[in-house]
Amino acid sequence: MIVRWWITALQLTELFVSSLVHLVYGFYIFSTAVAGDLSQALSDCFYKNNVEVSLKSEDSKENLTSTKDLPPIVLVHGIFGFGKGRLGGLSYFAGAEKKDDRVLVPDLGSLTSVYDRARELFYYLKGGQVDYGEEHSKACGHSQFGRIYEQGHYPEWDEDHPIHFVGHSAGAQVVRVLQQMLADKAFKDYENTCENWVLSVTALSGAFNGTTRTYFDGMNPEDGKSLRPVSLLQLCRIGVIIYDWFDIPWLKNYYNFGFDHFNISWRKIGIWGLIDCLLGNAGPFASGDWILPDLTLQGSIKLNSHLHTFPNTYYFSYATKRTSKVMGITVPSGILGIHPLLFIRILQMSLWRHPPDVPPPYKGYRDEDWWDNDGALNTISMTHPRFPVEHPSQLVVKDSDCQPFLPGIWYYKIVEGDHILFIVNRERAGVQFDLIYDSIFERCRKHAFRKNPTMPDHII
Repeated sequence: MIVRWWITALQLTELFVSSLVHLVYGFYIFSTAVAGDLSQALSDCFYKNNVEVSLKSEDSKENLTSTKDLPPIVLVHGIFGFGKGRLGGLSYFAGAEKKDDRVLVPDLGSLTSVYDRARELFYYLKGGQVDYGEEHSKACGHSQFGRIYEQGHYPEWDEDHPIHFVGHSAGAQVVRVLQQMLADKAFKDYENTCENWVLSVTALSGAFNGTTRTYFDGMNPEDGKSLRPVSLLQLCRIGVIIYDWFDIPWLKNYYNFGFDHFNISWRKIGIWGLIDCLLGNAGPFASGDWILPDLTLQGSIKLNSHLHTFPNTYYFSYATKRTSKVMGITVPSGILGIHPLLFIRILQMSLWRHPPDVPPPYKGYRDEDWWDNDGALNTISMTHPRFPVEHPSQLVVKDSDCQPFLPGIWYYKIVEGDHILFIVNRERAGVQFDLIYDSIFERCRKHAFRKNPTMPDHII
């Protein structure tokens, strides 16, 4: 009895500490964005950039002719992320988008499902009103249509004008789902789509095979869909529902979780609708149409079961790791270099044990394969799609390992760093930041145009 009380007390303490750390970090990001906007506004009031504009006008003409024929590079954010236009002038990719003249940074739902985000990404590029699909919308209890893009950010996108995609975390899986949708011709009134609309996919800490962190945060390992009654994700669920219900325009313009198509604003559902959502009878968390179920091991395996690696697309992945082996035991490495937001989770994930009374997620499962991690994802999950079927892959230790760089193969490199080392705060990564993004953009530009594939014409 005493032992049980001690365990409960430790669990509640961990929940309190985790909640506090996440809340403080969220407030830090929000206040940083506000401070940056205020600083920019004051600067604009006192200094007019007329000289700079005139100097750039001639350069822009030259750059236009040299870059207009290059395919754009699209940076896709991960969970709780944001694109250009949200959180003021703050950059999710820490300004990496400034390294190339043709970079797009879409703003997708930060907590919406991988499926919904893939649909949003398509219409962001092509233009028009987001169509989530009639069957999916009915099954998940939300509107079929969403945001309207009066002008697509790359309306000419097709097989002759393909795109490079770079996805961080869950953003990498969003790109894979989008490419499969293109191959399946899943967009109404777009009968000519195909997988070759995607020239390359680069994953930065990509969530290909799920993460054991979802279970520490509150997902039930029994089904990978439901939430434990007392958990970090339950607190998150309540906060998101209340945030969306109040529906404060200026606040949602600043940051949006992406659930507008669920229509949970007080204007539409009233107080009883709010109670219904909080009780788990309605809304995205009731239907399971949000990001966390897609990031469980079960959810990722379900997604991967119909996602392919295509023979004409180039694939590269950077898998991050903040653990090391000490006397055969996996422990956090470089403690001073780990972000406070992630330290507890790195420790917990390195000690992960699959519940003995729950069937393993796949044949041949071993706990130790999932111990190396970056605080958000397991390193085994980030290298390439592995489960339920392993896709062709090649570990890259030195650059010559991917020479020649062939399509249809996942080349992957293991990088020492935590999950958020290469986003938001550029100074944390230091020189590594430039090395990573320079190599990504250089690789994209080196393969600016598709050549005849040297791989056999097969799909995995």
